[in-house]
Amino acid sequence: MFQQDLANSDCIVIEGSNMAEAHPVGFQWVMEAKARGATIVHVDPRFTRTSALADVHAQLRAGTDIAFLGGLIRYVLDNDLYFRDYVVAYTNAAAILREDFADTEDLDGVFSGWDPETREYDETSWQYEGAEMSAAAGQRLAPQPGASGSPGGPADSGGSDENARPHSGEDHEVSRSEEAGSGGTTIGGKPERDETLQHPRCVFQVLKRHYARYTPEMVHEVCGVEPETFLRVAEALTANSGRERTSAFVYSVGWTHHTVGVQYIRTASILQALLGNMGRPGGGILALRGHASIQGSTDIPTLFNILPGYIPMPHARQHGSLEEFVGEAAGSVGFWGNIRAYTVSLLKAWWGDAAQPENDFAFGYLPRLTGDHSSYQTMAEQIQGNVPGYFLVGENPTVGHANAKMARLGLANLEWLVVRDLQMIESATFWQNGPELETGELVTEEIPTEIFFMPAATHVEKEGTFTNTQRLLQWRHKAVEPPGDCRSDLWFYFHLGRRIREKLAGSTDPRDRPLLDLTWDYPTSGQHDEPSADAVLREISGTGPDDRAVSGYTALRDDGSTRCGCWIYSGVYADEVNQAARRKPGQEQDWVAAEWGWAWPMNRRTLYNRASADPAGRPWSERKKYVYWDADAGRWSGPDVADFESTKPPDYVPPEGAQAEDGIGGADPFIMQNDGKAWLFVPSGLADGPMPTHYEPAESPVPNALYGQHANPARHEVQGAWNRGNPAQSDVFPFVVTTYRLTEHHTAGGMSRTLPYLSELQPEAFCEVSPQLAEERGLEHMGWATLVSARNAIEVKVLVTERMRPLRIAGREVHQIGLPYHWGPNGLVTGDPANELLGAVFDPNVHIQESKVGTCDIRPGRRPRGPALVDYVEEYRRRAGAGSGLLGPNGRAPIEGRNT
Repeated sequence: MFQQDLANSDCIVIEGSNMAEAHPVGFQWVMEAKARGATIVHVDPRFTRTSALADVHAQLRAGTDIAFLGGLIRYVLDNDLYFRDYVVAYTNAAAILREDFADTEDLDGVFSGWDPETREYDETSWQYEGAEMSAAAGQRLAPQPGASGSPGGPADSGGSDENARPHSGEDHEVSRSEEAGSGGTTIGGKPERDETLQHPRCVFQVLKRHYARYTPEMVHEVCGVEPETFLRVAEALTANSGRERTSAFVYSVGWTHHTVGVQYIRTASILQALLGNMGRPGGGILALRGHASIQGSTDIPTLFNILPGYIPMPHARQHGSLEEFVGEAAGSVGFWGNIRAYTVSLLKAWWGDAAQPENDFAFGYLPRLTGDHSSYQTMAEQIQGNVPGYFLVGENPTVGHANAKMARLGLANLEWLVVRDLQMIESATFWQNGPELETGELVTEEIPTEIFFMPAATHVEKEGTFTNTQRLLQWRHKAVEPPGDCRSDLWFYFHLGRRIREKLAGSTDPRDRPLLDLTWDYPTSGQHDEPSADAVLREISGTGPDDRAVSGYTALRDDGSTRCGCWIYSGVYADEVNQAARRKPGQEQDWVAAEWGWAWPMNRRTLYNRASADPAGRPWSERKKYVYWDADAGRWSGPDVADFESTKPPDYVPPEGAQAEDGIGGADPFIMQNDGKAWLFVPSGLADGPMPTHYEPAESPVPNALYGQHANPARHEVQGAWNRGNPAQSDVFPFVVTTYRLTEHHTAGGMSRTLPYLSELQPEAFCEVSPQLAEERGLEHMGWATLVSARNAIEVKVLVTERMRPLRIAGREVHQIGLPYHWGPNGLVTGDPANELLGAVFDPNVHIQESKVGTCDIRPGRRPRGPALVDYVEEYRRRAGAGSGLLGPNGRAPIEGRNT
């Protein structure tokens, strides 16, 4: 869905987000919905401005959202409140699973296929009866027991347990969840179905059994949400879902920054599919993006493991050819069956005439994965001295990353570092004023890193696009020239590439051909030869055999006749017009506002909007009419671009052997899945289970009330003295801590702590604690407090507030501490970074860190200084049994394990 569509919602659940303060512009549409009569629910550990404007605030313990959402699923299923016609037709609820599938209910917290030796799942038993999963595009083999990086024994303390997943180094295989791109895995054949939903092994019944124990009382036990509050949420959500009414979920990084972050979103997706809210106006799930082009940085990725458009990165040992890479996904059912066309068009965009059929369209030029090169794994390798150089572009890990100390230690063991930023951020000055200089763990004269600071242009000093919330590309025009040596990122990379190519000119070394054969002929202008961002956008959008801009991804071919830098962006330059630059005023168009910017794919504002009509193509109701079949015109009609082939009728039945989009039936809305269904149960493709399951955070003060398996068994960790974990249920670290952002500051603070009019609004680092915790620990309002974990200790001012309150969990009182994370040693206002406290532990599907929940201790007064701080934290580790955190020369210490 898109932000303006929230105004059409009858109920909005905001969870994992403080939307009113962190996304105040978009929050206007929530207020519009409320003015129209919608019920607003806020589920959050803190009472915030969003809570104040909500009809219901459910205060829960950080890290327990799956238990809360699972309780809602149980409520829907037990009370027959699901949208049956939608569920039977548009989901895999009727699909029958194999007999050998076993649930967490049977195995006390793990699914069938769990291997305690490799600490991975074999997904075979998760599959459908009568349909096997095949290798998808970029499929990578699972590591074998005994292979490099497989653990030789149980994990080392620090909040780990022996069911933690090996995070092997150079031979680590990227998570299965990333192997198949955005289309999921390939299903061979049609699964057996029972559309009465009564078969004991159909997905519907399996789902019902899975969530049977997620009662309101269990939700209270795990989350701390009182049963009456939970029931108010359940009743509001279900009363406002169905044929006539739709409800929406809104989330942000409060969901994604967990070891089960992917499964959080999966749980909401299951709930919305059961209620029939997906693909319909005022329904669905809205992911709020809080950074400049943060959505675009995964679409045109800055990630190590995907190519543009979520095509997986090939692996060095398994993808010697294009055919091996595209695998059985090429020609499978669904639009992902066109992966060969998307990939070949990408290769042609990058290497032009050098990409020909006889050289596999230069597929051999692509970099290959050799292991896990994610951010934190790279930091661990930096500490070992295994990474010579590093680029930091618009990122400040020494403040913004979990375990900020680990980031500084990594940067201190490079040969060279390039920092491109607007300000002299802490990641460029750690050698000069980092806290480890005061403690003696680093010595400036012994740090080998040579740092090159390249000042960057701001967003008003360059042209280009932002892609943020709702997949919307919006063109920004340059307002002023950048001052001095400041340059755009486009200028930097273009001219860096140009200079490298000039130095390599005439080389006969085959390894230089990928650089020399690149299409690098972008037009430039102005005093500094600024490359044309418009030309780059046109290349990304794609061109056909006549070198004219293509209309969209359906025009891409696998024979080398088309070029496209990112298939999901194909069409943003359709008709030779920069569609992202359109700014038609809202009063001059309908509420969908399709002529403001351009949304991928194909300018669709709501994904899977074929689901807004019933299987026959009729609107589910006139009130929620959106996209529907116009029999007279012979096409799909409505205010949005149909997320379906525009002339495919609802009664279309694919012929035997039909491939790609031709294999999707006229009543199957979820066109990127090769069965056309929304998956309530994932038969393949997730690293940590086919259904969301409540696991405690890696660091938790209480046991798992639902299962013997405490935390996500597949979670990732990298272990060393620089990343000790707080043991679970530790009396030494008894309090929950959650981080968040403020309206007045931006992320790691580099863009706000340097501005006086923002700094004076929020001048000091602080924590929020309840009056009860303040009394228990002797904390004074506006006084100092020291917070400590197995990683580090920080000092902040204390804000005693009833917005935080203790929760009754597992028979004991659990306190939560709120901690904004914007401060560091540089800028007009300074303070200790909150991320010093957090450990590096990750979701196994996407490598995102668990930075929204951890544990700590809190004491009144300021933290120790100098070497005394090292002794202070080490004593905490000793008492907790977390292992020593003492470091060697220049902050080095070995990697002790890559398990979780």
